[in-house]
Amino acid sequence: MSSFSTIRVHGTPTVSHLDLALLETFTFADGGGLPASYRDFVRNFGWGRLFGLWLVYPPVLDGYADGWQARSRILTERLQEIYRDGRTEDFDWMIEPDGDWSLIDSLRVFAISENGDVLVWDTAARDEHGELPVYCSQGMNSLRLLGRSLDAAVTVLRAESVELFGENEFDLEPLDAQRLP
Repeated sequence: MSSFSTIRVHGTPTVSHLDLALLETFTFADGGGLPASYRDFVRNFGWGRLFGLWLVYPPVLDGYADGWQARSRILTERLQEIYRDGRTEDFDWMIEPDGDWSLIDSLRVFAISENGDVLVWDTAARDEHGELPVYCSQGMNSLRLLGRSLDAAVTVLRAESVELFGENEFDLEPLDAQRLP
Protein backbone atom coordinates (compact mmCIF):
# COMPACT_ATOMS: atom_id res chain seq x y z
CA MET A 1 0.00 0.00 0.00
CA SER A 2 1.25 3.46 -0.90
CA SER A 3 2.15 5.81 1.91
CA PHE A 4 0.00 8.30 -0.01
CA SER A 5 -3.12 6.11 -0.08
CA THR A 6 -5.30 8.85 1.39
CA ILE A 7 -4.65 11.27 -1.49
CA ARG A 8 -7.82 11.65 -3.53
CA VAL A 9 -7.18 12.13 -7.25
CA HIS A 10 -9.58 13.97 -9.55
CA GLY A 11 -9.42 11.71 -12.61
CA THR A 12 -6.53 9.64 -13.90
CA PRO A 13 -2.93 10.54 -12.99
CA THR A 14 -0.78 11.84 -15.85
CA VAL A 15 2.08 9.36 -16.05
CA SER A 16 2.62 8.59 -19.77
CA HIS A 17 5.44 11.13 -20.12
CA LEU A 18 7.38 10.15 -16.99
CA ASP A 19 10.97 8.95 -17.20
CA LEU A 20 10.64 5.99 -14.84
CA ALA A 21 14.19 4.81 -15.59
CA LEU A 22 15.62 8.12 -14.36
CA LEU A 23 13.28 8.00 -11.36
CA GLU A 24 14.92 4.73 -10.31
CA THR A 25 18.54 5.37 -11.36
CA PHE A 26 19.30 9.02 -10.54
CA THR A 27 21.92 9.46 -7.81
CA PHE A 28 22.90 12.46 -5.74
CA ALA A 29 26.49 13.30 -4.78
CA ASP A 30 26.19 11.04 -1.72
CA GLY A 31 25.54 8.04 -4.00
CA GLY A 32 21.94 7.69 -2.84
CA GLY A 33 18.99 7.86 -5.18
CA LEU A 34 15.80 9.83 -5.14
CA PRO A 35 13.95 9.19 -1.86
CA ALA A 36 11.51 6.26 -1.82
CA SER A 37 8.64 8.53 -0.74
CA TYR A 38 9.21 10.78 -3.78
CA ARG A 39 9.48 7.79 -6.14
CA ASP A 40 6.24 6.39 -4.70
CA PHE A 41 4.50 9.74 -5.13
CA VAL A 42 5.66 10.14 -8.74
CA ARG A 43 4.77 6.56 -9.75
CA ASN A 44 1.27 6.91 -8.28
CA PHE A 45 0.38 10.52 -9.12
CA GLY A 46 2.68 11.70 -11.91
CA TRP A 47 2.24 15.34 -12.90
CA GLY A 48 -0.44 17.35 -11.13
CA ARG A 49 -1.41 20.06 -8.68
CA LEU A 50 -1.43 18.88 -5.06
CA PHE A 51 -3.88 20.54 -2.65
CA GLY A 52 -4.70 23.12 -5.32
CA LEU A 53 -1.28 24.69 -4.91
CA TRP A 54 1.82 22.48 -5.17
CA LEU A 55 3.50 21.24 -8.35
CA VAL A 56 5.80 18.30 -7.57
CA TYR A 57 8.14 17.96 -10.53
CA PRO A 58 8.53 14.39 -11.83
CA PRO A 59 11.36 13.20 -14.09
CA VAL A 60 10.02 13.40 -17.66
CA LEU A 61 11.04 11.98 -21.01
CA ASP A 62 12.95 14.15 -23.48
CA GLY A 63 10.73 16.65 -25.25
CA TYR A 64 8.35 17.31 -22.33
CA ALA A 65 8.05 20.41 -20.18
CA ASP A 66 7.87 20.75 -16.40
CA GLY A 67 10.32 17.96 -15.69
CA TRP A 68 12.34 17.54 -12.55
CA GLN A 69 15.58 17.51 -14.54
CA ALA A 70 15.39 21.13 -15.74
CA ARG A 71 13.02 22.75 -13.25
CA SER A 72 14.88 21.41 -10.21
CA ARG A 73 18.24 22.54 -11.56
CA ILE A 74 17.06 26.03 -12.52
CA LEU A 75 15.09 26.64 -9.31
CA THR A 76 17.90 25.24 -7.15
CA GLU A 77 20.43 27.56 -8.79
CA ARG A 78 18.11 30.52 -8.14
CA LEU A 79 17.44 29.46 -4.53
CA GLN A 80 21.14 29.06 -3.77
CA GLU A 81 21.95 32.41 -5.38
CA ILE A 82 19.31 34.13 -3.23
CA TYR A 83 20.54 32.45 -0.05
CA ARG A 84 24.20 33.21 -0.80
CA ASP A 85 23.28 36.87 -1.26
CA GLY A 86 21.32 36.73 2.00
CA ARG A 87 24.26 35.24 3.84
CA THR A 88 26.57 37.96 2.49
CA GLU A 89 24.12 40.58 3.75
CA ASP A 90 23.75 38.81 7.15
CA PHE A 91 20.02 38.29 6.59
CA ASP A 92 19.80 35.51 9.18
CA TRP A 93 16.00 35.69 9.10
CA MET A 94 16.19 33.93 5.70
CA ILE A 95 17.09 30.61 7.32
CA GLU A 96 14.51 30.78 10.11
CA PRO A 97 12.85 28.97 11.73
CA ASP A 98 14.59 25.62 11.14
CA GLY A 99 17.53 26.18 8.81
CA ASP A 100 21.20 26.96 8.99
CA TRP A 101 23.57 28.59 6.52
CA SER A 102 25.47 25.30 6.25
CA LEU A 103 22.45 23.76 4.46
CA ILE A 104 22.45 26.08 1.45
CA ASP A 105 24.76 24.08 -0.83
CA SER A 106 22.93 20.82 -0.14
CA LEU A 107 19.38 22.07 -0.78
CA ARG A 108 17.63 20.77 -3.92
CA VAL A 109 14.25 22.10 -5.10
CA PHE A 110 11.74 19.46 -6.21
CA ALA A 111 8.39 21.28 -6.01
CA ILE A 112 6.98 24.78 -6.28
CA SER A 113 3.69 26.32 -5.22
CA GLU A 114 1.51 28.51 -7.38
CA ASN A 115 2.65 31.45 -5.22
CA GLY A 116 6.39 30.81 -5.53
CA ASP A 117 7.15 28.87 -2.36
CA VAL A 118 9.40 25.86 -2.89
CA LEU A 119 9.86 22.44 -1.32
CA VAL A 120 13.49 21.43 -0.99
CA TRP A 121 15.42 18.39 0.14
CA ASP A 122 18.53 18.61 2.27
CA THR A 123 20.61 16.18 0.21
CA ALA A 124 23.31 15.99 2.89
CA ALA A 125 20.98 14.62 5.57
CA ARG A 126 19.83 11.25 4.21
CA ASP A 127 18.44 8.97 6.93
CA GLU A 128 18.91 5.22 7.35
CA HIS A 129 15.90 4.60 5.05
CA GLY A 130 17.31 6.76 2.26
CA GLU A 131 14.84 9.58 2.90
CA LEU A 132 15.76 13.25 2.75
CA PRO A 133 14.27 15.92 5.03
CA VAL A 134 11.82 18.26 3.31
CA TYR A 135 11.84 22.00 3.98
CA CYS A 136 9.47 24.67 2.76
CA SER A 137 11.04 27.95 1.72
CA GLN A 138 8.37 30.63 1.50
CA GLY A 139 9.33 33.05 -1.24
CA MET A 140 12.85 31.61 -1.02
CA ASN A 141 13.19 33.56 2.24
CA SER A 142 12.79 31.00 5.02
CA LEU A 143 13.54 27.38 5.86
CA ARG A 144 10.83 25.50 7.71
CA LEU A 145 11.22 21.76 8.23
CA LEU A 146 8.04 19.95 7.16
CA GLY A 147 9.18 16.41 7.83
CA ARG A 148 11.82 13.73 7.43
CA SER A 149 10.31 12.53 4.12
CA LEU A 150 7.87 13.60 1.43
CA ASP A 151 5.03 11.58 2.94
CA ALA A 152 5.54 13.33 6.29
CA ALA A 153 5.67 16.72 4.53
CA VAL A 154 2.47 15.95 2.59
CA THR A 155 0.67 15.37 5.89
CA VAL A 156 1.67 18.89 7.02
CA LEU A 157 0.77 20.44 3.66
CA ARG A 158 -2.66 18.77 3.75
CA ALA A 159 -3.38 20.13 7.23
CA GLU A 160 -2.30 23.63 6.17
CA SER A 161 -4.44 23.43 3.04
CA VAL A 162 -7.52 22.42 5.03
CA GLU A 163 -6.88 25.20 7.55
CA LEU A 164 -6.53 27.84 4.83
CA PHE A 165 -9.07 26.70 2.25
CA GLY A 166 -11.29 24.14 3.94
CA GLU A 167 -11.74 20.51 2.97
CA ASN A 168 -11.76 19.78 -0.77
CA GLU A 169 -13.28 16.84 -2.60
CA PHE A 170 -9.93 16.05 -4.25
CA ASP A 171 -6.30 16.45 -3.22
CA LEU A 172 -4.60 16.10 -6.58
CA GLU A 173 -5.62 17.48 -9.95
CA PRO A 174 -3.72 15.72 -12.77
CA LEU A 175 -2.28 18.17 -15.30
CA ASP A 176 -1.75 17.48 -18.99
CA ALA A 177 1.73 16.61 -20.16
CA GLN A 178 3.06 19.44 -22.30
CA ARG A 179 5.44 18.94 -25.22
CA LEU A 180 8.26 21.41 -25.67
CA PRO A 181 8.14 23.35 -28.95
